Amino acid sequence: MASPHRRYTTLILDLGDVLFSWSPKTNTAVAPRLLKEILSSVTWFDYERGRISQGECYERVSAEFNVDAAAVAEAFQQARESLRPNEEFLGLIRELRQQCHGQLTVLALSNISLPDYEYIMALSSDWASVFDRVFPSALLGERKPHLGAYRRVISEANIDPHTAVFVDDKLDNVVSARSLGMHGIVFDSQANVFRNLRNIFGDPIQRGRDYLKRHAGRLETSTDAGVVFEENFTQLIIYELTNDKSLITTSNCPRTWNFFRGKPLFSESFPDDMDTTSVALTVLRPDRALVNSILDEMLEYVDADGIMQTYFDHSRPRMDPFVCVNVLSLFFENGRGHDLPKTLDWVYEVLLHRAYVGGSRYYMSPDCFLFFMSRLVQRINDQAVLNRIRPLFVERLQERVGAAGDAMDLAFRILAASTVGIQCPRDLEKLLAVQCDDGGWEMCWFYQYGSTGVKAGNRGLATALAVKAIETAIARPPSPAPSAASSSKLEVPRSIVRPLSPRRLGEFLMPWRRSQKESLAIAS
Repeated sequence: MASPHRRYTTLILDLGDVLFSWSPKTNTAVAPRLLKEILSSVTWFDYERGRISQGECYERVSAEFNVDAAAVAEAFQQARESLRPNEEFLGLIRELRQQCHGQLTVLALSNISLPDYEYIMALSSDWASVFDRVFPSALLGERKPHLGAYRRVISEANIDPHTAVFVDDKLDNVVSARSLGMHGIVFDSQANVFRNLRNIFGDPIQRGRDYLKRHAGRLETSTDAGVVFEENFTQLIIYELTNDKSLITTSNCPRTWNFFRGKPLFSESFPDDMDTTSVALTVLRPDRALVNSILDEMLEYVDADGIMQTYFDHSRPRMDPFVCVNVLSLFFENGRGHDLPKTLDWVYEVLLHRAYVGGSRYYMSPDCFLFFMSRLVQRINDQAVLNRIRPLFVERLQERVGAAGDAMDLAFRILAASTVGIQCPRDLEKLLAVQCDDGGWEMCWFYQYGSTGVKAGNRGLATALAVKAIETAIARPPSPAPSAASSSKLEVPRSIVRPLSPRRLGEFLMPWRRSQKESLAIAS
């Protein structure tokens, strides 16, 4: 995945089997398998390099493969006539150009004979208009995967390979591009390639925000069985991340808060809980006197060990360290962290002994715990407590950098790490890579129901977390390069001249269109 700190400004595409489709099936004696064998022969390679004529190529192929030269000529004529431009891909290129505001250079590098090149240039389609320059192997005198072809493109187009993305259907060709510093993508499926290109050249933050706006008021939670239900907790977290109330729907709770907005999933009634109440009062910040009265009420649900319970219901004794962290955030924000010393001690022990790694009764992700801890650390207003908690918190975060995880885990981790100055470049790259075509991120499991084990997640939350994580990470300066050698590769050559969009193509190597300055000089 492209690094968010390295701006890619060039897209290099193959033509055959990427931008053009074709069929090896013909009404001749040349079977599709034989035709493909011919395409992989040394003779054909010489033909694509422009070293032999079409007639000489067909004669040599006829002798090498024991097939009539006229049949070969007819088979390749029919294959040529089957070439069709990929209009969807052309549309994507235009979309990317528009998103890049004229800062994207689009090139083609294709193993193609001169007659085939002339044929596709004469097609009625305007496919060529999306390119700034096309490099056919027949005019280059070299073909992929030989490095000379790529070096010629780099030199002729005056590009920095480290700011170029290369797409080809053949792995050998992609490996060569990567060896020169390009970001290589194998055209394995159109959906994957489209997603990759949008994620590389598009604006992930704006795309994510657009997704949230399109689904405003409908960002509901689903279970792993596909049941959609209404709840408050996730809505409140989304609001905290986005500061946009138009995105969410919550209950009107005058005092304590219930997890569910509508009918509970597994029972007729459900008590208000400490977790939702703590997040609501932290995020919404109602009247201070009201908050303090609720804090007094919450203290009635501390057990004999001094640990805050989960529900406003003495008949439902439950304790969860993730919930306790959110409760402590509320108490510390209101200057009352000292009211829960034993709960704080327990959270510290959970952090110390990594008891959160396997999840808890209600939560599954260790990164979620660290995210909740980051909210707490930012609200601790007692220096002695901060001096005790923060160093251990930093140590535990450093352990998680680069660990496996889904999009939500990565976002939780990046956000938590950012609060103490830790950067997670690899995690950020992974997060950027899994953005969906619609701009959102896939639903990830956020919590589970303790009594049933049913998991629940929310695409809106995954997207809000990802957007906030990317926004936070990109706002920080990039990490120093590991070596002078690697950093020097990222330097853009001096005097790179970006072309204007082409007016027409078809000349040798499709040279750049005259610059505006030259055009004005001629006009005058």
